[in-house]
Amino acid sequence: MGTPIPKQYLEIGGKPVLMHTIEVFYRFDPDMKLVLVIPEVDFDLWDELCKKFDFNVPHQVVKGGKSRFQSVKNGLDSIDWEEGLVAIHDGVRPFVKEEVIRSSFEEAAKYGSGIAVIPLKDSIRKLTDGNQSFYQERQYFRLVQTPQTFDLKRIKKAFDVTELHHFTDDATVYEHQGWQVSLVAGNLENIKITTLEDMDYAQFLIQKNKK
Repeated sequence: MGTPIPKQYLEIGGKPVLMHTIEVFYRFDPDMKLVLVIPEVDFDLWDELCKKFDFNVPHQVVKGGKSRFQSVKNGLDSIDWEEGLVAIHDGVRPFVKEEVIRSSFEEAAKYGSGIAVIPLKDSIRKLTDGNQSFYQERQYFRLVQTPQTFDLKRIKKAFDVTELHHFTDDATVYEHQGWQVSLVAGNLENIKITTLEDMDYAQFLIQKNKK
């Protein structure tokens, strides 16, 4: 992002991105246990932001790890019961729709997992090490989003392994156990804010949602 503070603390619509994200899940279910995993060095900053913006949504703050895998594992380890469902979500995806969250929980309740995905709009090509490229049928591919929701006992077991390089998201960790992931329809606006251009689009979406 190239900004002085991490992207999750940048303001859109009058408050930090992360607060918008937490609020979506709180609106979906006010009784849901919310666990926020952030770097330990950010604890004081987050506390200051919560006071500054009068942010009172109940949540637990847990220390992150050196990688996404380790951070998710820390979050899962903070849950002191074994039965139920858990949704894992990127803090910088504040525009997930409540119906997507609901679908992911319903799917996970039936099949053990519910992963939000969207279809590709553009044509795609596969590159080789020899600098060649080959056309691919985009209908057979999906872009993966979050939330990624799982049976709690299964996903805890899945994360009780050595981290591997191909663990790019929680679904790949789950698959490593030999379990098939189940997909649900995500929403196009559920972008992962990563660049300054994403921030511009986020501001547009905030204004659009106010209308």
